[in-house]
Amino acid sequence: MEEIRAYIESGILELYVLGDVSADEKLQVETMVQQHPEVKAELDEIERSMELYADLHDMEPATEMRDRVLNSLLTNLGDDRNLKTVQHGNGNIGTAQNFRPAQTNPNREASVVPMTPQNVSSGFYKYAFAASVLLLCVSVVALGVVYKRLQDSQQQLVSLRLSEQKFTRQVSQMDTELSVFRDPSYNFIHLKGTPKNPASALTVAWSAKRQKVMVDMHNAQLPSLDKEHQYQLWAIADSKPVDLGVFDAAIADSADMKLMKPISAAQAFAVTIEPRGGSVNPTMNQMVVIASL
Repeated sequence: MEEIRAYIESGILELYVLGDVSADEKLQVETMVQQHPEVKAELDEIERSMELYADLHDMEPATEMRDRVLNSLLTNLGDDRNLKTVQHGNGNIGTAQNFRPAQTNPNREASVVPMTPQNVSSGFYKYAFAASVLLLCVSVVALGVVYKRLQDSQQQLVSLRLSEQKFTRQVSQMDTELSVFRDPSYNFIHLKGTPKNPASALTVAWSAKRQKVMVDMHNAQLPSLDKEHQYQLWAIADSKPVDLGVFDAAIADSADMKLMKPISAAQAFAVTIEPRGGSVNPTMNQMVVIASL
């Protein structure tokens, strides 16, 4: 479950919805959606959020621009210059397109005045081209606005998502801490500094019934370490040291209570300085705090 939660909180689902992932990442997301219902539920929620955001920021085209385009098209279609008329010898009026020479007697003088055909389509194409250019300009401007809003929406969604995840972790951590203080099975052991580190102090919450051990990081008084070392918590059970896990003295945005490895019985707790990742056995000359039960 921790790996699934970490995958959801990585931001890959938001990028997938926005289409900003590679082909391999897209295949990975679709595989995770098929295998894990919680991933699919999260993806559906992101898509609904984006649709809601798009509806809230929908933009109508400017009225002036719409009127200009419609008027241009109406003018072109209604241009009477596209329709030329001619007069026959009998007085009837006809169009240039439908004009046919009258069949006359060869011995009779022609009564129709010859007319030079005109290009009736040149005007139409001229106005059609102008309307196309205008529509292209409008489309480019609209696409630019949509792209800018899409970029802004992406940044806002990522920011909101990170804020939501941080808030969720804080609420979950607060619930955990409250449950520790309300549970009478927990004992709070105050580890005091050794002669080598008299100013150091640490509080450990331990429930033998629940086999849980938690370290109070908020009130820890431990010296800062370099990047190559960590603090390691030990329990003394049956006169033997038992590894309960490693932790750092101060990490930004860290939880107030850090869950360590479980143990059901202990006679004492101690903390030593060990190489990063921990040691199999405690380094006794690097002990910082200790307390017996």
